[in-house]
Amino acid sequence: MILINLLPHREAARKRRREAFFASLGAAAVGGLVIAGGLYLWLAAQILDQQGKNQLLKTEIVKLEGQIKEISTLQQEIAALRARQQAVEDLQADRNMPVHLLNELVRQLPDGVYISSLKQDNQVVTLVGTAQSNERVSELLRNLGNNSPWLTRPDLVEIVAGSVTLSPRDQRRVSNFTMRVRLLRSSEVKAAAAAPGASGSVPAASAAAAAALAAAPVNKT
Repeated sequence: MILINLLPHREAARKRRREAFFASLGAAAVGGLVIAGGLYLWLAAQILDQQGKNQLLKTEIVKLEGQIKEISTLQQEIAALRARQQAVEDLQADRNMPVHLLNELVRQLPDGVYISSLKQDNQVVTLVGTAQSNERVSELLRNLGNNSPWLTRPDLVEIVAGSVTLSPRDQRRVSNFTMRVRLLRSSEVKAAAAAPGASGSVPAASAAAAAALAAAPVNKT
């Protein structure tokens, strides 16, 4: 017996394929949504973690800024204390400056030179005196610029001819001079002694002035 299928099998097959396609499409959509949801949740967790790290960094930055401000304040206080300490040390050293000045003048004054007056203005000392000749004044300039650790930068301000009456028949010509010299503090003397290559050479200007003075005649006024 021969069986004949009279149903529309082509439409049924087409329907089955369409249903399979829509089922696959739905499964793909569901799978995509699941993957997208997973990625979203992962990214959200990463964002939250990074935000936590950022907040921690901000908190630490605020702490560091506070510490930096404290350090800056401490540095200012330390600098102020050092300045006060240096001022006190300078005051203590300045108390001995007249003693060093007189000691050095006694040591460095050559024979035939006499100081009639001296005036100290801070660290600048003005000497007024009389010498037997220009050569004596020149020697004094060299001594003050070369041999003294406490006196430096001697500068001849003025030198004029004068005379001294020893007796009615004995009058001698002298040189009246005015010069300035700088008196060093103890800290400056220590720094100069500790400096590499420190030497006691007379400054070029003072040496030239001394040489010119020794060679030149005394000006009369």
